[in-house]
Amino acid sequence: MPRTEIRITGYGGQGVILTGYIFGRAAAIHADLHSTMTQSFGPEARGSACSSALVVDDGIIAYPYLNDTDVLIALSREGYEKYKVELKTGGTLIYDSDMVQPQDTGDVRMYGVPAARIAEELGNRIVQNIVVVGFTTAVTDLVDVEAVKKSVKGSVPSALVDMNLEAFRKGYEFYQK
Repeated sequence: MPRTEIRITGYGGQGVILTGYIFGRAAAIHADLHSTMTQSFGPEARGSACSSALVVDDGIIAYPYLNDTDVLIALSREGYEKYKVELKTGGTLIYDSDMVQPQDTGDVRMYGVPAARIAEELGNRIVQNIVVVGFTTAVTDLVDVEAVKKSVKGSVPSALVDMNLEAFRKGYEFYQK
């Protein structure tokens, strides 16, 4: 796998950092790849803008920052507006269609999923990010589905594993439909 750069953006409390962590863990621990993650967030615990930047590669990562974003995952309109200019021509935009209404520029692949709505149907909006993790796994084939599932299991509290795996499944299947 060549170097792949991923930006995840949204509000604090949406699981943006956890999403990056899950993909990084899936790549580095369960798929024998290399990954690095940087993050930024406002001083507020919830509601402030935040982002997670992930680099995945089959070789050593000498530079851990994004140069040319391959995949932009947007969980908020503000995050999309701020980071859309980073997405390279031919890149992939994945967004929560209940939160973001992107402009069709024709030069990127765009995939929307109603992640917040699916999470609410599961009974807990807090798994919105895991719906997106499942959806992104299906869209990008960045890391093997089983590696990502293992990463989800190892990244959430044990009492919430089943709910998170169901959220993952719903997101994955939404793309399959």
